[in-house]
Amino acid sequence: MQTSSNSYWERQYWSSFDYIIVGGGLVGLSCAASLAETHTTACILVLERGLLPTGASTKNAGFACFGSLTELLADLQHTDEDSCLQTVERRWQGLQKLRRRLGDDKIGYESCGGYELLLPAHLHALEHMPYVNRLLQSIFGQDVFRLADDRLPAFGFRGVPHLLYNAFEGKINTGLLSRALLAYVQQLGVTVLSGAEVVHIEEEGERVRVQVKQAHSPTPFSFEAPRVAVCTNAFCRQLLPRLPVTPGRGQVLITRPLKQLPFSGIFHFDAGYYYFRDIDGRVLFGGGRNLDFEGESTAELTPTPFIYNHLIQQLKDMILPGIPFEIDYAWAGIMAFTPNRQPIVKKISPSIAVGVALNGMGVAIGTEVGAQVAELLHS
Repeated sequence: MQTSSNSYWERQYWSSFDYIIVGGGLVGLSCAASLAETHTTACILVLERGLLPTGASTKNAGFACFGSLTELLADLQHTDEDSCLQTVERRWQGLQKLRRRLGDDKIGYESCGGYELLLPAHLHALEHMPYVNRLLQSIFGQDVFRLADDRLPAFGFRGVPHLLYNAFEGKINTGLLSRALLAYVQQLGVTVLSGAEVVHIEEEGERVRVQVKQAHSPTPFSFEAPRVAVCTNAFCRQLLPRLPVTPGRGQVLITRPLKQLPFSGIFHFDAGYYYFRDIDGRVLFGGGRNLDFEGESTAELTPTPFIYNHLIQQLKDMILPGIPFEIDYAWAGIMAFTPNRQPIVKKISPSIAVGVALNGMGVAIGTEVGAQVAELLHS
Protein backbone atom coordinates (compact mmCIF):
# COMPACT_ATOMS: atom_id res chain seq x y z
CA MET A 1 0.00 0.00 0.00
CA GLN A 2 1.23 3.49 -0.88
CA THR A 3 0.77 6.25 1.67
CA SER A 4 0.56 9.95 0.86
CA SER A 5 -0.04 13.27 2.58
CA ASN A 6 -2.54 14.06 -0.17
CA SER A 7 -5.99 12.56 -0.57
CA TYR A 8 -7.56 10.84 -3.54
CA TRP A 9 -9.67 13.94 -4.17
CA GLU A 10 -6.66 16.24 -4.17
CA ARG A 11 -4.84 14.10 -6.68
CA GLN A 12 -7.86 13.61 -8.91
CA TYR A 13 -9.34 17.10 -8.94
CA TRP A 14 -6.64 19.54 -7.82
CA SER A 15 -3.43 18.44 -9.51
CA SER A 16 -4.15 18.79 -13.24
CA PHE A 17 -4.99 21.99 -15.15
CA ASP A 18 -4.91 23.31 -18.72
CA TYR A 19 -2.78 26.31 -17.74
CA ILE A 20 -0.76 27.16 -14.66
CA ILE A 21 0.42 30.70 -13.98
CA VAL A 22 3.12 31.21 -11.37
CA GLY A 23 2.66 34.64 -9.80
CA GLY A 24 -0.59 36.27 -8.69
CA GLY A 25 0.29 39.92 -9.22
CA LEU A 26 -0.86 42.23 -12.01
CA VAL A 27 0.89 40.30 -14.78
CA GLY A 28 -0.12 36.86 -13.60
CA LEU A 29 -3.78 37.78 -13.08
CA SER A 30 -3.83 39.70 -16.39
CA CYS A 31 -2.45 36.63 -18.14
CA ALA A 32 -5.16 34.50 -16.51
CA ALA A 33 -7.81 37.03 -17.56
CA SER A 34 -6.65 36.99 -21.19
CA LEU A 35 -6.67 33.19 -21.25
CA ALA A 36 -10.09 32.92 -19.61
CA GLU A 37 -11.62 35.54 -21.93
CA THR A 38 -10.57 33.63 -25.05
CA HIS A 39 -10.69 30.03 -23.75
CA THR A 40 -13.88 29.97 -21.73
CA THR A 41 -13.76 26.24 -20.91
CA ALA A 42 -10.08 26.12 -19.95
CA CYS A 43 -9.09 25.09 -16.44
CA ILE A 44 -6.67 27.78 -15.22
CA LEU A 45 -4.67 27.89 -11.99
CA VAL A 46 -2.79 30.88 -10.55
CA LEU A 47 -0.25 30.23 -7.80
CA GLU A 48 0.81 33.13 -5.54
CA ARG A 49 3.36 32.45 -2.84
CA GLY A 50 2.18 35.23 -0.51
CA LEU A 51 -1.13 35.85 1.17
CA LEU A 52 -1.13 38.97 -1.05
CA PRO A 53 1.08 39.50 -4.14
CA THR A 54 4.66 39.53 -2.94
CA GLY A 55 6.34 42.11 -5.18
CA ALA A 56 4.82 45.50 -6.01
CA SER A 57 1.30 44.81 -7.30
CA THR A 58 -0.37 45.77 -4.01
CA LYS A 59 2.44 48.05 -2.82
CA ASN A 60 2.89 50.52 -5.69
CA ALA A 61 2.04 54.23 -5.57
CA GLY A 62 -0.96 54.03 -7.91
CA PHE A 63 0.43 55.96 -10.89
CA ALA A 64 -1.15 55.44 -14.31
CA CYS A 65 1.86 56.79 -16.17
CA PHE A 66 4.25 55.84 -18.97
CA GLY A 67 7.36 57.93 -18.24
CA SER A 68 8.19 61.53 -17.38
CA LEU A 69 10.33 63.69 -19.67
CA THR A 70 13.56 63.16 -17.75
CA GLU A 71 12.76 59.46 -17.36
CA LEU A 72 12.30 58.99 -21.10
CA LEU A 73 15.50 60.94 -21.78
CA ALA A 74 17.31 58.57 -19.40
CA ASP A 75 15.80 55.58 -21.20
CA LEU A 76 17.02 56.92 -24.54
CA GLN A 77 20.56 56.73 -23.19
CA HIS A 78 20.16 52.95 -22.84
CA THR A 79 18.15 52.12 -25.95
CA ASP A 80 17.31 53.42 -29.42
CA GLU A 81 14.33 55.57 -30.39
CA ASP A 82 12.27 52.72 -31.85
CA SER A 83 12.66 50.53 -28.76
CA CYS A 84 11.83 53.43 -26.45
CA LEU A 85 8.73 54.31 -28.46
CA GLN A 86 7.65 50.68 -28.53
CA THR A 87 7.90 50.52 -24.74
CA VAL A 88 5.90 53.75 -24.28
CA GLU A 89 3.22 52.45 -26.64
CA ARG A 90 3.01 49.15 -24.76
CA ARG A 91 2.61 51.06 -21.48
CA TRP A 92 -0.08 53.29 -22.95
CA GLN A 93 -1.96 50.39 -24.56
CA GLY A 94 -1.70 48.43 -21.33
CA LEU A 95 -3.33 51.24 -19.38
CA GLN A 96 -6.21 51.48 -21.85
CA LYS A 97 -6.70 47.71 -21.85
CA LEU A 98 -6.77 47.70 -18.03
CA ARG A 99 -9.39 50.45 -17.97
CA ARG A 100 -11.56 48.70 -20.56
CA ARG A 101 -11.34 45.36 -18.78
CA LEU A 102 -12.26 46.49 -15.28
CA GLY A 103 -13.81 49.95 -15.69
CA ASP A 104 -12.54 53.21 -14.23
CA ASP A 105 -14.81 53.15 -11.18
CA LYS A 106 -13.61 49.73 -10.05
CA ILE A 107 -9.94 50.72 -10.15
CA GLY A 108 -10.41 54.28 -8.86
CA TYR A 109 -8.99 55.79 -12.05
CA GLU A 110 -8.81 59.58 -12.25
CA SER A 111 -7.67 61.35 -15.41
CA CYS A 112 -5.94 64.08 -13.43
CA GLY A 113 -2.84 64.56 -15.55
CA GLY A 114 0.70 64.33 -14.21
CA TYR A 115 3.41 66.83 -13.30
CA GLU A 116 7.17 66.70 -13.29
CA LEU A 117 9.21 68.96 -11.03
CA LEU A 118 12.26 70.09 -12.99
CA LEU A 119 15.04 70.68 -10.48
CA PRO A 120 18.19 72.70 -11.25
CA ALA A 121 20.17 69.56 -12.14
CA HIS A 122 17.65 68.64 -14.86
CA LEU A 123 16.96 71.97 -16.56
CA HIS A 124 18.71 70.68 -19.68
CA ALA A 125 15.61 68.54 -20.28
CA LEU A 126 13.77 71.65 -21.49
CA GLU A 127 16.08 71.79 -24.50
CA HIS A 128 15.07 68.25 -25.44
CA MET A 129 11.34 68.59 -24.77
CA PRO A 130 10.44 69.47 -28.42
CA TYR A 131 12.43 66.45 -29.61
CA VAL A 132 10.65 64.04 -27.22
CA ASN A 133 7.27 65.56 -28.07
CA ARG A 134 7.96 64.92 -31.76
CA LEU A 135 8.87 61.31 -31.02
CA LEU A 136 5.62 60.75 -29.11
CA GLN A 137 3.42 62.32 -31.79
CA SER A 138 3.03 58.93 -33.48
CA ILE A 139 1.39 57.54 -30.33
CA PHE A 140 -0.57 60.47 -28.88
CA GLY A 141 -1.14 62.68 -31.92
CA GLN A 142 -0.13 65.86 -30.06
CA ASP A 143 2.50 67.26 -27.72
CA VAL A 144 2.65 65.33 -24.45
CA PHE A 145 4.79 67.63 -22.29
CA ARG A 146 4.35 71.36 -21.76
CA LEU A 147 5.45 73.95 -19.23
CA ALA A 148 3.11 74.56 -16.30
CA ASP A 149 5.08 77.12 -14.28
CA ASP A 150 1.88 79.05 -13.59
CA ARG A 151 0.85 76.30 -11.13
CA LEU A 152 3.99 76.56 -8.99
CA PRO A 153 2.78 79.37 -6.69
CA ALA A 154 -0.42 77.51 -5.82
CA PHE A 155 1.35 74.18 -5.24
CA GLY A 156 3.83 75.81 -2.88
CA PHE A 157 6.94 73.77 -3.75
CA ARG A 158 10.27 75.25 -2.69
CA GLY A 159 13.35 75.37 -4.92
CA VAL A 160 11.58 74.15 -8.08
CA PRO A 161 12.46 76.34 -11.09
CA HIS A 162 10.05 74.71 -13.58
CA LEU A 163 7.01 72.46 -13.68
CA LEU A 164 5.92 70.30 -16.63
CA TYR A 165 2.44 68.95 -17.28
CA ASN A 166 1.36 65.78 -19.08
CA ALA A 167 -2.40 65.54 -19.71
CA PHE A 168 -2.27 61.81 -20.51
CA GLU A 169 -1.34 60.59 -17.05
CA GLY A 170 -3.71 59.65 -14.25
CA LYS A 171 -3.91 57.94 -10.91
CA ILE A 172 -5.51 54.76 -9.71
CA ASN A 173 -6.39 53.24 -6.36
CA THR A 174 -4.00 50.28 -6.03
CA GLY A 175 -6.18 48.58 -3.42
CA LEU A 176 -9.30 48.76 -5.59
CA LEU A 177 -7.35 47.64 -8.66
CA SER A 178 -5.89 44.54 -7.02
CA ARG A 179 -9.24 43.48 -5.55
CA ALA A 180 -11.14 44.17 -8.78
CA LEU A 181 -8.69 42.17 -10.91
CA LEU A 182 -8.77 39.22 -8.52
CA ALA A 183 -12.59 39.25 -8.46
CA TYR A 184 -12.67 39.50 -12.26
CA VAL A 185 -10.56 36.40 -12.90
CA GLN A 186 -12.40 34.43 -10.23
CA GLN A 187 -15.69 35.38 -11.87
CA LEU A 188 -14.29 33.89 -15.09
CA GLY A 189 -13.66 30.61 -13.28
CA VAL A 190 -9.93 30.94 -12.64
CA THR A 191 -8.64 29.18 -9.52
CA VAL A 192 -6.28 31.37 -7.46
CA LEU A 193 -4.30 29.84 -4.60
CA SER A 194 -2.45 32.13 -2.18
CA GLY A 195 0.35 30.97 0.08
CA ALA A 196 1.50 28.61 -2.68
CA GLU A 197 5.28 28.96 -2.96
CA VAL A 198 6.58 27.28 -6.10
CA VAL A 199 9.90 25.54 -5.46
CA HIS A 200 10.52 23.76 -8.76
CA ILE A 201 9.29 23.64 -12.35
CA GLU A 202 10.13 20.67 -14.53
CA GLU A 203 9.04 19.54 -17.99
CA GLU A 204 8.07 15.89 -18.26
CA GLY A 205 7.23 15.00 -21.84
CA GLU A 206 4.20 17.03 -22.89
CA ARG A 207 3.39 18.08 -19.34
CA VAL A 208 5.00 20.56 -16.96
CA ARG A 209 5.19 19.69 -13.29
CA VAL A 210 5.01 22.63 -10.86
CA GLN A 211 5.96 21.76 -7.30
CA VAL A 212 4.64 23.83 -4.38
CA LYS A 213 5.87 23.77 -0.80
CA GLN A 214 3.35 22.38 1.67
CA ALA A 215 3.16 23.90 5.14
CA HIS A 216 2.61 20.65 7.02
CA SER A 217 4.46 18.18 4.83
CA PRO A 218 8.11 17.73 3.76
CA THR A 219 6.86 16.60 0.35
CA PRO A 220 5.91 19.28 -2.22
CA PHE A 221 2.49 19.09 -3.82
CA SER A 222 2.69 18.81 -7.61
CA PHE A 223 0.41 20.51 -10.10
CA GLU A 224 0.57 19.66 -13.80
CA ALA A 225 -0.39 21.40 -17.03
CA PRO A 226 0.67 21.32 -20.69
CA ARG A 227 1.37 25.06 -20.57
CA VAL A 228 2.91 27.14 -17.77
CA ALA A 229 3.59 30.89 -17.46
CA VAL A 230 6.10 32.38 -15.02
CA CYS A 231 5.02 35.90 -14.03
CA THR A 232 6.95 36.48 -10.81
CA ASN A 233 8.74 39.70 -11.90
CA ALA A 234 11.62 40.43 -9.50
CA PHE A 235 11.51 36.92 -8.00
CA CYS A 236 11.80 35.09 -11.33
CA ARG A 237 15.48 34.23 -10.86
CA GLN A 238 14.59 31.97 -7.94
CA LEU A 239 13.06 29.67 -10.56
CA LEU A 240 14.91 30.83 -13.69
CA PRO A 241 18.37 31.98 -12.53
CA ARG A 242 19.70 32.79 -16.01
CA LEU A 243 17.27 35.61 -16.73
CA PRO A 244 19.03 39.04 -16.75
CA VAL A 245 16.76 40.58 -14.11
CA THR A 246 17.79 42.72 -11.14
CA PRO A 247 15.39 43.40 -8.25
CA GLY A 248 14.87 46.99 -7.14
CA ARG A 249 13.31 47.99 -3.86
CA GLY A 250 10.93 50.95 -3.93
CA GLN A 251 10.45 52.54 -0.52
CA VAL A 252 7.25 54.45 0.18
CA LEU A 253 5.83 56.42 3.08
CA ILE A 254 2.50 58.08 3.71
CA THR A 255 1.56 60.97 5.97
CA ARG A 256 -1.36 61.24 8.29
CA PRO A 257 -4.24 63.35 6.89
CA LEU A 258 -3.16 66.99 6.57
CA LYS A 259 -5.16 70.06 7.54
CA GLN A 260 -4.13 71.72 4.31
CA LEU A 261 -2.87 70.18 1.06
CA PRO A 262 -2.14 72.73 -1.66
CA PHE A 263 -1.78 70.29 -4.56
CA SER A 264 -3.61 67.38 -6.15
CA GLY A 265 -2.50 64.91 -8.78
CA ILE A 266 0.57 62.79 -9.44
CA PHE A 267 4.10 64.16 -9.47
CA HIS A 268 7.56 62.94 -10.48
CA PHE A 269 11.08 64.31 -10.32
CA ASP A 270 14.68 63.23 -10.92
CA ALA A 271 14.15 60.87 -13.89
CA GLY A 272 11.25 59.13 -12.16
CA TYR A 273 13.29 58.06 -9.14
CA TYR A 274 10.96 60.10 -6.90
CA TYR A 275 7.18 60.24 -7.04
CA PHE A 276 4.39 61.58 -4.87
CA ARG A 277 0.64 62.10 -4.93
CA ASP A 278 -2.36 63.01 -2.81
CA ILE A 279 -4.59 60.26 -1.46
CA ASP A 280 -7.39 60.67 1.11
CA GLY A 281 -6.02 64.03 2.28
CA ARG A 282 -2.55 62.55 2.74
CA VAL A 283 0.69 62.69 0.78
CA LEU A 284 2.13 59.40 -0.46
CA PHE A 285 5.82 59.77 -1.32
CA GLY A 286 8.27 57.18 -2.57
CA GLY A 287 11.58 56.62 -4.28
CA GLY A 288 15.23 57.32 -3.57
CA ARG A 289 16.52 54.06 -5.06
CA ASN A 290 19.15 56.07 -6.94
CA LEU A 291 20.80 57.04 -3.64
CA ASP A 292 22.04 53.46 -3.21
CA PHE A 293 21.60 51.33 -6.32
CA GLU A 294 23.64 48.47 -4.89
CA GLY A 295 21.84 48.39 -1.56
CA GLU A 296 18.40 48.75 -3.16
CA SER A 297 19.02 45.92 -5.66
CA THR A 298 17.40 43.57 -3.20
CA ALA A 299 14.23 41.55 -2.68
CA GLU A 300 14.08 42.50 1.01
CA LEU A 301 10.84 44.31 1.83
CA THR A 302 12.05 46.18 4.93
CA PRO A 303 12.45 49.98 4.51
CA THR A 304 15.82 51.45 5.48
CA PRO A 305 16.43 54.46 7.78
CA PHE A 306 18.77 56.13 5.27
CA ILE A 307 16.21 56.45 2.46
CA TYR A 308 13.29 56.91 4.87
CA ASN A 309 14.98 59.93 6.46
CA HIS A 310 15.91 61.32 3.05
CA LEU A 311 12.28 61.16 1.91
CA ILE A 312 11.14 62.96 5.04
CA GLN A 313 13.72 65.69 4.44
CA GLN A 314 12.48 66.14 0.87
CA LEU A 315 8.95 66.53 2.19
CA LYS A 316 10.08 69.20 4.66
CA ASP A 317 12.37 71.12 2.32
CA MET A 318 10.61 70.98 -1.06
CA ILE A 319 7.19 69.32 -1.19
CA LEU A 320 5.48 70.55 2.01
CA PRO A 321 7.61 73.50 3.15
CA GLY A 322 6.09 75.16 6.20
CA ILE A 323 3.25 72.62 6.43
CA PRO A 324 3.33 70.44 9.55
CA PHE A 325 2.97 66.71 8.87
CA GLU A 326 3.36 63.36 10.58
CA ILE A 327 4.30 60.07 8.96
CA ASP A 328 1.67 57.39 9.45
CA TYR A 329 3.71 54.42 8.21
CA ALA A 330 6.15 53.24 5.55
CA TRP A 331 6.54 50.15 3.38
CA ALA A 332 8.48 48.85 0.40
CA GLY A 333 7.68 47.04 -2.85
CA ILE A 334 10.02 45.06 -5.07
CA MET A 335 10.33 45.96 -8.76
CA ALA A 336 12.44 44.29 -11.45
CA PHE A 337 14.79 45.86 -13.98
CA THR A 338 16.68 44.85 -17.10
CA PRO A 339 19.78 46.50 -18.61
CA ASN A 340 17.87 47.75 -21.69
CA ARG A 341 14.77 48.89 -19.72
CA GLN A 342 12.63 46.42 -21.72
CA PRO A 343 10.40 43.73 -20.14
CA ILE A 344 11.24 40.09 -20.81
CA VAL A 345 8.36 38.40 -22.60
CA LYS A 346 9.36 35.18 -24.32
CA LYS A 347 9.15 31.42 -24.45
CA ILE A 348 11.95 29.57 -22.72
CA SER A 349 10.68 26.20 -23.96
CA PRO A 350 7.75 24.95 -26.07
CA SER A 351 5.66 24.65 -22.89
CA ILE A 352 6.88 27.51 -20.65
CA ALA A 353 6.58 31.27 -21.22
CA VAL A 354 7.76 34.15 -19.03
CA GLY A 355 6.57 37.73 -18.55
CA VAL A 356 8.77 39.58 -16.08
CA ALA A 357 10.88 42.70 -15.45
CA LEU A 358 8.42 45.58 -15.83
CA ASN A 359 11.07 48.18 -14.99
CA GLY A 360 8.96 50.09 -12.48
CA MET A 361 5.94 50.42 -14.79
CA GLY A 362 3.84 47.47 -13.71
CA VAL A 363 0.53 49.33 -13.48
CA ALA A 364 0.95 50.59 -17.04
CA ILE A 365 2.45 47.63 -18.83
CA GLY A 366 1.30 44.71 -16.68
CA THR A 367 -1.97 44.14 -18.55
CA GLU A 368 -0.25 44.20 -21.94
CA VAL A 369 2.56 41.87 -20.83
CA GLY A 370 0.00 39.46 -19.37
CA ALA A 371 -1.88 39.40 -22.69
CA GLN A 372 1.35 38.78 -24.62
CA VAL A 373 2.31 35.89 -22.33
CA ALA A 374 -1.15 34.38 -22.88
CA GLU A 375 -0.59 34.58 -26.64
CA LEU A 376 2.82 32.94 -26.32
CA LEU A 377 1.30 29.92 -24.61
CA HIS A 378 -0.50 29.16 -27.89
CA SER A 379 2.31 29.86 -30.34
